[in-house]
Amino acid sequence: MSAKAEVITLHPDPLEPYAISPGWKAGGLLFLSGQAAIDETGAIVGEGDFDAQLEATFANIDRVLAAGGSDRSRIIKVTIYLTDMGNFPAIVAARRRYFTPPWPADTIVEVRALALPELMVEIDVIALAGER
Repeated sequence: MSAKAEVITLHPDPLEPYAISPGWKAGGLLFLSGQAAIDETGAIVGEGDFDAQLEATFANIDRVLAAGGSDRSRIIKVTIYLTDMGNFPAIVAARRRYFTPPWPADTIVEVRALALPELMVEIDVIALAGER
């Protein structure tokens, strides 16, 4: 038995220069690449402003989910990468702003750096395919 998988595509795709797919749909799930504060043209959004970067990151998550035929209400797992754990309280507030119960499973880690030095947060997502 073979599993069906298909790539999620964006136009324009800000991750294409890095040879990264925005995400994949497989087995009824969406697996998103880490999303960060990079706009559709590949420019950094909110340099030095954590809240602006977080907002842009969730906008990108929404964009990829929509391209995969899903939405934020279908997220079941997030992994959040922070360059400064001092931003943890903002993440707790963001969970309440961007999600509703039942809350997604969550892992949060502090990292020394992300792929681009201006980035302060990156979030990868697993979601159910399809809208509620």
